[in-house]
Amino acid sequence: MIDYLSLEDAKHQPVWRRPTTLLFVMALAMPIAFFTWYALLNNFVQEVAAFDGADIGLLHTVREIPGFLSFLVIYLIIVVREQVLGLVSLMLLGAATAITAWYPQLTGIMILTFLSSVGFHYYETVNQSLQLQWLPKDRAPQMLGWLMAAGSAATFIVYFVIMILWEPLGLTYNTVFLAGGGITVAVALFALLAYPQYESPHPQIKKLVLRKRYWLYYALQFMSGARRQIFMVFAGFMMVEKFGFAVHEVAGLYLINLVLNMVIAPMLGRIVARFGERNALIFEYTGLVCVFLAYGGVYFFDWGFQVAAVLYVLDHMFFGLALALKTYFQKIGAPGDMAPTAAVAFTINHIAAVFLPVLLGLLWLVSPAAVFLLAAGMAFVSFVLATLIPRHPEAGSETVFALRRPRVAE
Repeated sequence: MIDYLSLEDAKHQPVWRRPTTLLFVMALAMPIAFFTWYALLNNFVQEVAAFDGADIGLLHTVREIPGFLSFLVIYLIIVVREQVLGLVSLMLLGAATAITAWYPQLTGIMILTFLSSVGFHYYETVNQSLQLQWLPKDRAPQMLGWLMAAGSAATFIVYFVIMILWEPLGLTYNTVFLAGGGITVAVALFALLAYPQYESPHPQIKKLVLRKRYWLYYALQFMSGARRQIFMVFAGFMMVEKFGFAVHEVAGLYLINLVLNMVIAPMLGRIVARFGERNALIFEYTGLVCVFLAYGGVYFFDWGFQVAAVLYVLDHMFFGLALALKTYFQKIGAPGDMAPTAAVAFTINHIAAVFLPVLLGLLWLVSPAAVFLLAAGMAFVSFVLATLIPRHPEAGSETVFALRRPRVAE
């Protein structure tokens, strides 16, 4: 029998059965499958399928199509509870990851990447909505920081196992994909059966919502998605193609990222709470402009892999401040808008992702440096947009241009 609990009643449950604990369980489960796939991807497609820059760009375009279609979550939650949809999506991500090595041809890799991406993006859409509904506003930045740290801890384990055991145990792609995906499926299934269904005090609007007063949030999401693609697709690919990193060396680089992220992520939450979303995002985008310009320098001036590795770590750290974008919307958004706006935001975030990877993959064949210089320009546009966030955002004061007004449902 399924238990239904309000968020208030859930406070009296044992700690392990509370909504916040479930958020942590999901935060631990998702990276095991996703980052197993991500850690092995560049080496797998080059060694097994002989991908070049154009192929990897096409693969990531296919991967981002479900992100562009995230708005369909709104129609799914009419018939499926958000909590259930999130956990089922996790299981799809895990299952597709588990069998990736079974289909080592271009078509098979594309299809499984698409399926795992459906699971990943629909999980992330629902997860963001649940975070904003279940976490209190006064503690949201700190809690989001701790959730990031938990995800980093899970990812750390994935990378550590791959880096330390890949060569000594003679691990294969099939073994690691199966293990990573299978664990995520098992954890998600446990969470689906063991936790009650939590009832938010604010029913979510189950239709697409586009409000004029959220325009700055939409613009920041669009630029974030476009800029992120260059990091996700080409930063790691550069380490393999230009510097010849092996699987365990790529995992080692990711491992450094994770160790730093586990330490820094809770601090990032406190930074956002202390200095505000405006200042946090301005700092993030300033740092990213510098990092992407330096990436270009790696090709222009033939800097060594040490410089590229340091830039990769800094890049990842700056992206951690993106939690400020979530709390910015939590402050300006109506309580019933969290689910529909999370879906719309994910779609907006992935508009550029549908065409950028394949186009930039072609540009990569001509000039890898130009790809990173374009990313620096995108980060600068984000910087300009961040300056339009007021120091104290709230409903009625969404941008520096907005006058406080009593009606905020536009």
